[in-house]
Amino acid sequence: MIKSSVSNCPVPTEQQPLNEYEELKSSWLFRDCTLNLREYIAKIAWIWGIWWLVAFPVAAASFSPYKQTAQFILGSLAGASVGVVLVLVRLYLGWSYIRDRLMSPIIFYEESGWYDGQTWMKPEEVVTRDRLVVSYSIKPIISRLQMTFAGLAVLFVAGTIVWHLV
Repeated sequence: MIKSSVSNCPVPTEQQPLNEYEELKSSWLFRDCTLNLREYIAKIAWIWGIWWLVAFPVAAASFSPYKQTAQFILGSLAGASVGVVLVLVRLYLGWSYIRDRLMSPIIFYEESGWYDGQTWMKPEEVVTRDRLVVSYSIKPIISRLQMTFAGLAVLFVAGTIVWHLV
């Protein structure tokens, strides 16, 4: 995976930004962001459903499902959405960290522990390669996450309006 131009790189293999990107891309939660749109929405729906199992009893304890049906439904929907927001924040922070590491011309790394941090100036070809990875692979993922946040915000606003109307 690593090109010969990086063979003299002093950064440990697991701390090289391109390797960090490959590791993140293949990890179980973060790889969901790389799926096609239909599969991505399905994964978000699954996450929402799992969180709904937690939010449903809380909403039932807060609002009587028979007397305050609208509040019960809106409360359980909003409660489950909080879990989705937490997962999305984790995804966003992970992808943003990798984006920043790839975009930076200087890499901070640790040789053997937290006490001996070093920096390495990337050669121009490595900077160009890393920025291409960001442009074509990471920016679309971050845009997708931002659109998901925007969609959830619209749903929260719509839920708030409905809450006040009922």
